[in-house]
Amino acid sequence: MRKLFVLLTGLLLCGAVAAQSYVPSNDDISAFFNTKTLVVLEDNPLLEYNIVIKEIMEQEWNITEYEFISKKEFEEKRLDPQYSFLYNTLVTFENDKTDARYRFLHLSLGGDYFRINQMPDIASVPLSYFSVDEDNYIYKLGILVRFIQNHAKLIREHPEIVSANVFKHYNDNIKDMQGKVLYLLEEELANDVNSVPRIKDVYPNKFRIVTKEDIAQAIKERNNDVVFLHKVGPEGTKINARCYKVIIGAGDANFYYFDYHKINSKNPDGFLKQDFKKLVK
Repeated sequence: MRKLFVLLTGLLLCGAVAAQSYVPSNDDISAFFNTKTLVVLEDNPLLEYNIVIKEIMEQEWNITEYEFISKKEFEEKRLDPQYSFLYNTLVTFENDKTDARYRFLHLSLGGDYFRINQMPDIASVPLSYFSVDEDNYIYKLGILVRFIQNHAKLIREHPEIVSANVFKHYNDNIKDMQGKVLYLLEEELANDVNSVPRIKDVYPNKFRIVTKEDIAQAIKERNNDVVFLHKVGPEGTKINARCYKVIIGAGDANFYYFDYHKINSKNPDGFLKQDFKKLVK
């Protein structure tokens, strides 16, 4: 299976298929900055994703030229190395008996590759479980695009981190959360840390329990005093597999914490008490 590189690697555009392991080379990284990025739109014209991603690219993307294409066009153009691709992917993991499917935002290079999962990865981030409504992530989509762009710049300037533990690189940023306010959604917290008094018992730093609108506003304002939790879980659906937990800077789009756990009776779908404890070690 294609291992976790940037944060996690994505898979096929259509159909959940596990991919092979790949870490981008210096040549891949250099080649990316000479491509035009083709942003693949969803076939369903009613999805908000298609509207929002167009606005985001205009506001955020400045490292390559770009244009928008359909999934049908992707099948032809992906063979051309002059292009890179930003697209919404469907992800499964080998040996996962839950058959859980995840949605990822994925950036990769084009080229003469027989299978899509052979295309070199630059970056990808988890958006949601595949069955979860887009309302759960669409308000955060801009910050995730900005992160992908920033990460591409980072690995060009510091290629040594590509072969290092990328999780460690981003989790080293935990110390930089000091003085920032952590925004949390109550519904994304485990039951034993889902209130102000319970959180204060384990987390002495500044935080607020807020709404999605509050997070969206902090992102819009690029508020450097705010970091927020981006959780990817089943959100009440029947499939319980992985719960991803990412803390992101609303202003700088930096990742300050990245982890995941397998959901079970002891570790529910939510940010856990042990996560709070990791933030203050």
